[in-house]
Amino acid sequence: MAKRESRWVCQQCNWSYARHMGRCPNCGAWDSLVEVLLETEANTTTAATPRLSQRPQPLSQVDVGAVDRIPVSMREFARVLGGGLVPGSIVLIGGEPGIGKSTLLLQVAAALGAAERPVLYVSGEESPQQIKMRAKRLGIQGDPLYLLSETEAGAILAQANAMLPTLQALVVDSVQTVHTEDLTSAAGNISQVRECAARFQRWAKESNVPVFLVGHVTKEGAIAGPKVLEHIVDTVLYLEGDPFHTYRLLRSVKNRFGATSEVGVFEMQEQGLTEVANPSEAFLAERMVNVPGSAIAVTLEGTRPLLVEIQALASHTSFGNPRRTVNGLDFNRLLLTIAVLIRRVGLRLDEQDVFANVVGGLQIEEPAADLAVAVALASSLRDQPVPADLAVVGEVGLSGEVRSVGQLEARLNEAARLGFTKILIPRAMQNKRLRPPQGLTLLPVRSVGEAIDAALGPKR
Repeated sequence: MAKRESRWVCQQCNWSYARHMGRCPNCGAWDSLVEVLLETEANTTTAATPRLSQRPQPLSQVDVGAVDRIPVSMREFARVLGGGLVPGSIVLIGGEPGIGKSTLLLQVAAALGAAERPVLYVSGEESPQQIKMRAKRLGIQGDPLYLLSETEAGAILAQANAMLPTLQALVVDSVQTVHTEDLTSAAGNISQVRECAARFQRWAKESNVPVFLVGHVTKEGAIAGPKVLEHIVDTVLYLEGDPFHTYRLLRSVKNRFGATSEVGVFEMQEQGLTEVANPSEAFLAERMVNVPGSAIAVTLEGTRPLLVEIQALASHTSFGNPRRTVNGLDFNRLLLTIAVLIRRVGLRLDEQDVFANVVGGLQIEEPAADLAVAVALASSLRDQPVPADLAVVGEVGLSGEVRSVGQLEARLNEAARLGFTKILIPRAMQNKRLRPPQGLTLLPVRSVGEAIDAALGPKR
């Protein structure tokens, strides 16, 4: 006989306790314990018969067969997946509310569907009529896309099984709204999310049909679940972007069938998310040349090099403590760059309010943009513009040295393709048999001061 037991489960770390507490002792989260009724089997004197599983096989005898990826007409989406959709994979897409997750997946579902291979789109938040209204706005028509409004996991899988073997893909929007009747907790509870995701994962592997799950994001920026949801799936994609900008970045943070940290660039328009074939050109489209405080950084998103404009402004402070304001860059790395410029180069930034911005709403985390930030700050402080045909790449160390960066040749090719004729690079990279593109002059520098002099000329 099964018996019910009441436990208090933390929604952040999934630890359970016998009584309620205001703060989880394991992860320290406040007000995160939720009461859950668990069913446990009573002890029996005889052990259960173990289930027979597949016999182990030597690695050399495992037949992988011809596993062809399912082609996706959206090239940016296929790029992030690793070249296409793997049959039987389960993909989790997260992002802030209103960023465009449902719009993107509706477009992907329509692109995957065919007359003989339909796609089942399940929504627990919208009715079929509401989805049809959005599809009409996006210009999506045709019968290969089947709509279902359901929140019970068993009913969803029953409808999906009824469409086999012709079903192309299953889309569930979102996994936080789905529940199973085998658990007594409410939908969105960590137990429900984990169990439903595990059922979809088992079904995907057994049926060899790919499954897309939409995951909500918490205020800390992580997918609600929490991390237990990311461990179950094969691929985790984040849709990022500034709500005040039209560009959206689809970033891969986990991919069992491709490269991680790959990025696809989209632009939000009235007809939905459209692919940006040349992101660097789009980010530099509104650039003003020969303006002090602007430098072009050659950054890397996954395997894709991007050229972005770094803007910096140094203004004399009116307060005792100068302000540091940053948008699109790591705040601590900006403070590091300012300290190096003050101590190693002698710039009087300790008396200046400093503002730094990445144009286009892009978020840069790699240290290869440090040198571009330093050059932009020196340009603003000296009121001297950086040459319009100069790009900058390099990491700044605490001693003021310029350190090497990865995949420099790909960055050089991207800079040359966009018409840049000169680029500042770390001197240590000069001896690594670089093959610069024709028309691109390399300016190797060893220190930040040397880089500023090469970009702006010696201080007058």
